[in-house]
Amino acid sequence: MALPHRPANERELKALAHPLRLRILRLCWQRELTNKQLAERLGRDPGTVLYHVRQLAAAGLLEPAPVRTGTGGALEKPYRAKARSWWLDDPPGAGAEAAFAPVEAVQEELRAAGPESVRMFVRFALHLSADDAAELGRRIQSVVDEYVATDGERLGSPAHGGLIVLHQLAE
Repeated sequence: MALPHRPANERELKALAHPLRLRILRLCWQRELTNKQLAERLGRDPGTVLYHVRQLAAAGLLEPAPVRTGTGGALEKPYRAKARSWWLDDPPGAGAEAAFAPVEAVQEELRAAGPESVRMFVRFALHLSADDAAELGRRIQSVVDEYVATDGERLGSPAHGGLIVLHQLAE
């Protein structure tokens, strides 16, 4: 069963239009992490990361997880991605920031994971009518939806990421 898609609201769209925020969401989808842990994994200043964490939390995409005791006995305040049961679509006319942020985030994730992490790479060019392009998009989305819907059955397996971009080539 496909997961429901809905357009992102204005606040969500703004929060998702930054590659660092997309990386924070991805990391907090995998496990609950503190601001310090996020900053270390992302190689960024904790203040910068906290600013972006707050943007995601204000948009309802990230939430505080229960406070825990760290290894040194100090209290830690981790965050987690809030929802895994819906997909947000950029509304029409969302702009370049929203369109390119996922591509930049995936590039950074690939660099962090290393070239040996790539399981498949497909680059293609096809001649497609508008209807053909829409059908290809629906078919690809259907396969992805199928795996997303059953992801809970494979939580013990390694997490994989991906990005599929179907675009019309410049003349």
